[in-house]
Amino acid sequence: MSHADVLRTIREAEDAASSTISKAESDSSSIIQKARLEATESVQNSRSDSESAAQKIVTDSRAAAEGEAAKVSKEGDASIAAIHSSGEKNRKKALKVILDAFRA
Repeated sequence: MSHADVLRTIREAEDAASSTISKAESDSSSIIQKARLEATESVQNSRSDSESAAQKIVTDSRAAAEGEAAKVSKEGDASIAAIHSSGEKNRKKALKVILDAFRA
């Protein structure tokens, strides 16, 4: 093998190596870009899922609070009605006690 053949072979190997390096860099860039896109999609999906879960928690809590408020309101209405009824029943007795106190 002559000196020129050796140099040509070395140059061809260098060109092939340079081509391989360029392809590897291109592939690497493509893989990184794809990974970034997938990571962004994953973050967006996770954010959407967490917002949905938070909204469900808020909705469930609101429904429970409204149920509890209705129960307390109903009990309060019943207490008011009982007080009013008791006042109606005792009105005559109270009037009699007051009048008797003034007459005595």
